[in-house]
Amino acid sequence: MRHADIVLTALRQIRANKLRSFFTLLGIIVSVAFLVGVVAIIQGMNAYVRENVAGAVVGTNAFQVRRTPIQVGLIDDEALRILRRRPPITKRDAAAVVAAVPDAAAIGILGSPAPQADIIWRDRTMGSVQIFGATPGYQIVQDYLFSAGEPITEFDLRAHRPVVVIGADVAEQLFEQVDPVGREIRILGDRFTVVGVVAKKGRVLGQSFDGFVLMPLTSFEKLVGRLRTTTVSVKMHNAVDVAPAMARAEEAMRVAHRLRPREANDFSVETGDALIAFWQSLTSVLFMAIPAVVCIGVLVGGIVIMNIMLMAVNERMHEIGLRKAVGARERDIRRQFLVEAVVLALIGSFAGVMAGWLGAALVASVSPLPARVTLWSVALAVALGAGVGVLFGVYPAARAARLAPVTAMRAET
Repeated sequence: MRHADIVLTALRQIRANKLRSFFTLLGIIVSVAFLVGVVAIIQGMNAYVRENVAGAVVGTNAFQVRRTPIQVGLIDDEALRILRRRPPITKRDAAAVVAAVPDAAAIGILGSPAPQADIIWRDRTMGSVQIFGATPGYQIVQDYLFSAGEPITEFDLRAHRPVVVIGADVAEQLFEQVDPVGREIRILGDRFTVVGVVAKKGRVLGQSFDGFVLMPLTSFEKLVGRLRTTTVSVKMHNAVDVAPAMARAEEAMRVAHRLRPREANDFSVETGDALIAFWQSLTSVLFMAIPAVVCIGVLVGGIVIMNIMLMAVNERMHEIGLRKAVGARERDIRRQFLVEAVVLALIGSFAGVMAGWLGAALVASVSPLPARVTLWSVALAVALGAGVGVLFGVYPAARAARLAPVTAMRAET
């Protein structure tokens, strides 16, 4: 019997028992859909963090000198206590980094802590806006583009001018159709003039990168008091220059902090890769749970396939007897039922892939979660389905092949 005929026969058997075939496939469909959908969402989130968030936080071709690492959320309590004893990054430290990296495209100093405050313009108020204080170079490091006005300048920094640039969300919600440039806003009781509006940078997982107010570092200190620490952001002209510049900045910081050769750094020098690694370490927990859930669903689906195939063997004993009587060999019968099991599992896998794909697209359209279906997850799902068909179809196929022709034909007479 040709392979094409075997597959066509399997498809006819599945079509003849539609409802039974559907319930047979349900476990595999749900498991495969879960695998494809969850992997698509996780991969989409990883790609978004890699392509957008890391650059928005640290900057492109850039690194930061920080008091604590970005991935502090995964550090145990003892290590966290050690981090809290680290000295602050001072302006003198920042000056040492500036001297160590003279070939930088831009260097910015960001003050900390960055409080949240209400922003008031006339009778309108926008609550819980993040307030940042930085030197002008920070705007270059962060790749800020301005949709209106101009950035903060060195003159603004030296003259302690009460000026700010605002994010796109602040401009839209507070000023609506009014041009914000030149308008006065109130922050913590002080008045500041808006000199620029930063173009929209976007959102991730519902968190906006456009709801902020940035002012000169000197004005920021006057508003909130003495800085606890600073973050030094360095942007290089090319990606290949980042690693050597990080090494020079690290050496300058060790000298500034008077660390001995064997002493560990009491600061962190990081790129956006650290944020990516932090995020991927979080999503790896989900990846660890996925196989267990999928295996349970596939196991249930495989057992159902085996039971249905055993039922089919009992129902088709007369057919098996006739085929053997006209010359069919044991391997022909075994192959027929094994192919039917594999075809069932593959149909369930393809249906699950489509369901997972559509589910991921639906989640991406109605929520801030991005989704990106990957070829490896689809291939894994299809291979998983075929494997289930083979594994759980062997016993029913072997049982059908062992039936004696006379016994099989007598079963339905």
